[in-house]
Amino acid sequence: MVRELDVNRLRVLVEVAHAGSIAEAARTLAFTPSALSQQIAKLETELGARLLERRPGGVVLTPVGAVLVEHGERVIGELRQARTAVDAALGAQPRHLALGSFATAAQALVPRALAELKSRYPKAELSLVDIEPPDGYGLVTSGDLDVLITHRYPGVPPTPHPGLERRPLLDDPLRLVLPSGHRRAPRTPGIDLDRLTDETWISGAPGIPNRVCLQHLAHQAQFEPRVAYESADYHVILALVGAGLGIALVPASVLAGADLSRVAVRELHGLTPAREIAVVHRRRPTVLVRELTEYLRTAADAVRGDGRP
Repeated sequence: MVRELDVNRLRVLVEVAHAGSIAEAARTLAFTPSALSQQIAKLETELGARLLERRPGGVVLTPVGAVLVEHGERVIGELRQARTAVDAALGAQPRHLALGSFATAAQALVPRALAELKSRYPKAELSLVDIEPPDGYGLVTSGDLDVLITHRYPGVPPTPHPGLERRPLLDDPLRLVLPSGHRRAPRTPGIDLDRLTDETWISGAPGIPNRVCLQHLAHQAQFEPRVAYESADYHVILALVGAGLGIALVPASVLAGADLSRVAVRELHGLTPAREIAVVHRRRPTVLVRELTEYLRTAADAVRGDGRP
């Protein structure tokens, strides 16, 4: 007879997978690292398979471990949602909401939305964590996050999200940014991408969404972009462009609050690439989640009204 999986051990595995290390998961769960290692070892013994590979920088899931974590996230999430539903049936007011967001949205959309929610539910415990896409979907599935604000660039495959709702908030157009002294800067507002084949580009590292997008657009124009400088921070990218080291594609929402005195901003002629900013939550959202989503939509409308994306 097959033994049922221990839910507590399953939760430990999910936490370790999310944290990327046993030590970090131990801090989150208020256990010792050795105690968590014992729980993982017992789970591996029950299944007869390795679930984690220990490496100097942390742990990596084996293929079997990845399958179990995917199911474990749903199991833990359903248990947490069951408790929330029971509390609601007993008349309890919602008390907690955890939001994950990438930096630009956290600056442009989140403060106003959270402030509105806090004024309506002053006793609710609200929290925000920084999460760069495409990460975060599993945290919503498991219930560690209630809401996720994420994005998707052109050319980036969609992230599977069974059991979750993903709703667009706004489109964030990508602009071509050049040094202010660039030979093409004084010319027409629109520049053809195929005229930039010999340029030096500044973008994220390989596999990062904005780099995938750049390569996708460049391949449509039948050239391979030469990326000499890599950074995950758009403010660093703008500084490098301003120093005359290359050109870049930058979201309009980033440009809205940036120092543009040393750069020129242009559109791509004949192209309208934009990253889609969306909100993700479980299919049976709580009252807090529903209201926060509406406040985020209002904040997104205000951003559009300001002339931003």
